[in-house]
Amino acid sequence: MPDPIFADPRLAAIYDPLDPGRGDLDAYAALVDEFGARQVLDVGCGTGSFACLLARRGVEVVGVDPAGASLDVARGKPGADRVRWILGDATTLPPLKADLAVMTGNVAQVFLADEEWAATLAGIRDALRPAGVLVFETRDPARRAWEEWDRARTYAVTDVLGVGVVESWCDVLEVAGPLVTFRQTYVFASDGAVLTSDSTLRFRGREEVERSLRGAGFGCREVRDAPDRPGRELVFVANKVD
Repeated sequence: MPDPIFADPRLAAIYDPLDPGRGDLDAYAALVDEFGARQVLDVGCGTGSFACLLARRGVEVVGVDPAGASLDVARGKPGADRVRWILGDATTLPPLKADLAVMTGNVAQVFLADEEWAATLAGIRDALRPAGVLVFETRDPARRAWEEWDRARTYAVTDVLGVGVVESWCDVLEVAGPLVTFRQTYVFASDGAVLTSDSTLRFRGREEVERSLRGAGFGCREVRDAPDRPGRELVFVANKVD
């Protein structure tokens, strides 16, 4: 089940205003150009920022996400009418022949069980054309990013158009091996409502990710640094192996 931040309509509506700095999407758009991709599969497309960006540039895009509330937000964006939106995940895709598949942000880390991650990779592989490319990022566990996820360092007050002032912050609830569970809290000044969203991410190291890619029928072409978070994330570029 999607986390409330994506599935609750009131929270999905403020997701973009509370996270406006999406410089990572420019890097992914550059990858689309680099690989000459004409059809792109955006796995975990969320509120559709990347899918719509590509569609406005004339790229054929398929966006898939399990959160209906996020897709509702996506459908209201410029360029959304040129995107094929699918409610579901990578294991429920119709036949596709995408040149490139992407998982931006934290998408690759939401798959907690090995079986779930393997099924996702298998679904993406089936959706790619021969020699198609998969690109995704994951936070480097050695950098222990979760140690900065506390109220003191994440507290923000945002005046959201049409919504009003929203206070927000993050707290880590548990660190259990590679799994980090955290809570995001939102306070709406308009009516005093307090909504929370609990999430868990799995932090996989480079060797573990490369091993999982090989097991799913991918060849890891290279591992890059993330332009928007240098030294903090690993960007995997893999190709479908026949």
